[in-house]
Amino acid sequence: MDEVQVSTLSEDLDRLLTEHRRYAQRLDELLQKPYLSEDEQLEAVRLKKLKLHAKDLISALERRIPVVA
Repeated sequence: MDEVQVSTLSEDLDRLLTEHRRYAQRLDELLQKPYLSEDEQLEAVRLKKLKLHAKDLISALERRIPVVA
């Protein structure tokens, strides 16, 4: 794998990690509330799915980036 591909994968990984953190933070904010409106419940479900999808993509990218010893 050449340097450009590794750089691109690293950038994608950084972007996905940021997205994952953003989803997790918003989900935590919602779950701190004692009661969620119907819209907030739907948002929580959506965030859980987005967070899981981001995690799956992160795992896939991590397997593709060579380990530098």
